[in-house]
Amino acid sequence: MARNEALTGEDRRLVAAEFAELYRANHSIRAIATRTGRSYGGIHQLLVEAGVTFRSRGARHPY
Repeated sequence: MARNEALTGEDRRLVAAEFAELYRANHSIRAIATRTGRSYGGIHQLLVEAGVTFRSRGARHPY
């Protein structure tokens, strides 16, 4: 699937699930966007559609 191709139907659901898996594995939205060539906003919207609970913003502290 081309990076700039519109996602619809089952393809959209599958890609959203894949991105949700990456996000839950601790990848940032920005990292997923960079890795896939899609926009931050596009990744965020797909994660919303996948029912992801978002982490709080900012860097994590080691304590």
